[in-house]
Amino acid sequence: MKTFRDFGKIPLTVFFLLMGLLISEGVRAQDDLMALLDQDLAKEPSYTQATFKATRLINGQTIETISKKHLNFWISHRFGAVNSGFIANFFGLDEAKIRLGLEYGITDRWLVGAGRSSVEKTYDFYTKYKVLRQSNKMPVTVTGLAGMGINTMPTGYVMESGAEMKFFSNPERYSYWGQVLIARKVNENLSVQVMPTLVYYNKVESPAMSNSLPAIGIGGRYKLTKRFTLSGEYYKAFADQKAYENQTGNPYPYHDAIAIGVDIETGGHVFQLHFTNSRGMIEKHVIGQTTGNWMDGDIYYGFNISRTFSFEKDAKYKDK
Repeated sequence: MKTFRDFGKIPLTVFFLLMGLLISEGVRAQDDLMALLDQDLAKEPSYTQATFKATRLINGQTIETISKKHLNFWISHRFGAVNSGFIANFFGLDEAKIRLGLEYGITDRWLVGAGRSSVEKTYDFYTKYKVLRQSNKMPVTVTGLAGMGINTMPTGYVMESGAEMKFFSNPERYSYWGQVLIARKVNENLSVQVMPTLVYYNKVESPAMSNSLPAIGIGGRYKLTKRFTLSGEYYKAFADQKAYENQTGNPYPYHDAIAIGVDIETGGHVFQLHFTNSRGMIEKHVIGQTTGNWMDGDIYYGFNISRTFSFEKDAKYKDK
């Protein structure tokens, strides 16, 4: 029969083997615990921040909203065509169109906006809501947009297309648009967006034109430095141009909108410089009534300036 004293004779190799088994079991238990913690953390969504730096890309909107109780003030400016000559028009700088706009964040994901444009003296109103947010569980951000415009020009004015526009009731001055903005931040430098769109005009300038105009837009930005970003957008409008030409005998007066530019971020300001063939600054003008032809040199230099104000005490602007 072995006594307690006999256990002191256990070889050192056996002792170290037993200790190794105990340590390995402890490490394995720790790894299992860390794996459980990682699984719990993975259940929590990690949202993508700052897909775009502003609520507007160039002419069109982005998926971004603004923080609750924050106000965006937008100044948008479009000069004349650069092919208008140096002596006669100083490359378009002698003439300009302007839009002033405000956006207010009702919640971090819902904003309302309004503006007034000198193009057809139009008042516009819109709202945006961020339905889905890109995260480790969602590949894209989806924002819904609905808006309307009211043309306040005197009846009988001549449009840039050359058509005379007469109104016989106030509802004929109204137009509406809806968009689904879908964007993905591919990496820290690149973000892309698609914009299925429908614009509806209560009154069109010709019976050969449809009141409903579907369109699709694509756009994106590429960060060049911490504060400089290259951006671009394109809208393809699905108008029945052949039907218009067959009925009127004239070429369709409008073109797809194209714009390229550079964004400069300076704290609470976003300063956007760009070239575009559209002088309009809201959806009804940009998507359906762009008269400039990029290939003919009908290119307008312009800029947007955004300034954010907070109505929360000690709050700072933040991207969502």
